[in-house]
Amino acid sequence: MLPLLYRKDGAIATFTLNRPAARNALTPELVCRLADAVADFVADPALRVGILTGAGDKAFCSGGDLGSMLPLISGDRAPADEWDRRVLDEPFVMAAASLREFPIDKPLIAAINGACMAGGMEMVLGTDIRVAAEHATFALPEVRRGVLPFAGSMVRLPRQIGWTAAMELLLVGEPIDAAEARRIGLVGHIVPAAEVMPKALELARRIAANAPLAVQRVKHTAVAASGLPLAEGFRLEDESKRMVMASDDAREGPRAFMEKRAPNYTGR
Repeated sequence: MLPLLYRKDGAIATFTLNRPAARNALTPELVCRLADAVADFVADPALRVGILTGAGDKAFCSGGDLGSMLPLISGDRAPADEWDRRVLDEPFVMAAASLREFPIDKPLIAAINGACMAGGMEMVLGTDIRVAAEHATFALPEVRRGVLPFAGSMVRLPRQIGWTAAMELLLVGEPIDAAEARRIGLVGHIVPAAEVMPKALELARRIAANAPLAVQRVKHTAVAASGLPLAEGFRLEDESKRMVMASDDAREGPRAFMEKRAPNYTGR
């Protein structure tokens, strides 16, 4: 059984962490396969939106596998195969798999079908829209295990949900439920478990119907401007404006509206 399922359906790509018996914990092979799939998603012009989810109904992802991934990273075990060596030797692997230092302008939706812990929660912080099951839980328990969350949470979480809520999650290390996650802005939607993927797909289809260049420049600008002074952020916004307003899609959208028809966006 492959630890990652990567499916393309029209303009939508779905990444499914596929180790349900192990709560979809991240092994070196899973991390490598996810990194390669993310790179393919970015490079494929036919794909406009991605959905990241986990197999089963117990967990989205419990974090790094305690028997394989974490001992490898800490140096407690030597690399045993090509997957291990890629994790250690190719910076791209951890960057793309953690959605951290690998540029992704296409929108990503997290469909959180259960427990979302440690490295799994860090991965979610690299997504743009988040749909959680009612029974989902969230935690960054690393400090309770003598380690720390090193895949983006120390930087991204305070920017996304505010300082005090972020620091409580980071320093206490105890889980919160889906309702609390929504209250602090960590997720945007809470639905019954059976509706997690349908809701994610609904959002993905709506995004995919929009002009892809405009969508990607919106995300690119918002991410790039995070933390910058307003004047620098506005310069990035102006650059995106110049690119999009000169595109064929910028002419097609108003024309289709006036002609009362669906637009035919090409991304050019």
